[in-house]
Amino acid sequence: MKSPLVLRIDRIRCDGRGTCAEVLPELIELDHWGYPIIANGSVPRDLERLAIAAVELCPKMALELKAAEEGARSVSDRTDEPL
Repeated sequence: MKSPLVLRIDRIRCDGRGTCAEVLPELIELDHWGYPIIANGSVPRDLERLAIAAVELCPKMALELKAAEEGARSVSDRTDEPL
């Protein structure tokens, strides 16, 4: 069984465009300046594909999916795995 994934943001890279919240509103809200606030906890299995899409669509590459028990995993590594 694979480890659950967590979504992380690099606040230095993020410029508050809000694309991630449009793709994944179930886990990402925007503050009043337009910067994302990510829900704590792991990404539910049924939202993993949307989380991957949010990471891939981030124009500043400020989002990252990490295995909860491991180091960072790249999106390209995950897109070929069955969900």
